[in-house]
Amino acid sequence: MISISANLNIMIKAAEKASKSIIRDFGEIEKLQVSKKGPRDFVTKTDKQVEKILIEELSKTKKNYSFLTEETGIIKNKDKENTWIIDPIDGTTNFLHGIPHFAISIALKSKDELLSGLIFDPIKDEMFFAEKDKGAFLNNQRLRASNKNSLEECLFSSNIEGVKFCNLNMRCSGSAALDLAYVASGRLDGYFQNKINLWDVAAGALMIKEAGGIVNDINEFDINNINIKASSAAIYDKMLKNLDNF
Repeated sequence: MISISANLNIMIKAAEKASKSIIRDFGEIEKLQVSKKGPRDFVTKTDKQVEKILIEELSKTKKNYSFLTEETGIIKNKDKENTWIIDPIDGTTNFLHGIPHFAISIALKSKDELLSGLIFDPIKDEMFFAEKDKGAFLNNQRLRASNKNSLEECLFSSNIEGVKFCNLNMRCSGSAALDLAYVASGRLDGYFQNKINLWDVAAGALMIKEAGGIVNDINEFDINNINIKASSAAIYDKMLKNLDNF
């Protein structure tokens, strides 16, 4: 039986409750009211509703933690040292096009240290989670990053710019959170991307470390301009050599 903290327990409950809105609206995509938020980036009623539910549920801890969310931004509460980091739907474009590859991502950060992370794929019913020094799990099964030593045998993921940059075996899935969860689970061997937001990668970064992988120090970047490189420990240095000048 896995022992989890009270904070992670409420993260799981919040994600499960919010996922009901995602599943309902995913079946009625054509009815969503969509407004442009930026180039190749959209916000939907579902995004906002899911974020609202997550904030309400996480606030039930009554610990007055602050929030950093994709839609609302920074919400400062009495406790400014501890912050919930939320991406209500990571993979919004996939969601809008009826592609069943997106996730809820929640992390808890204390000062510069990630304490808990959760990535929930509501369509596949896969709950990835991790806590500092307690390991990473998928639906209560322990996760381990892959141990492949040859880059030719490995599979990596990034955005379009990353795919174009290198000659590694690449995929571009449209969900950074799930890509990182897949690195932690050994489905992928590495992930890298420049100029990404903290809410996209916070939970997954902790997950990979707890699964025995390596992630560069994301604290050295601005929250809206993170360059992340993550992989299994076995091929991290080899991956970095292929990413010179990236």
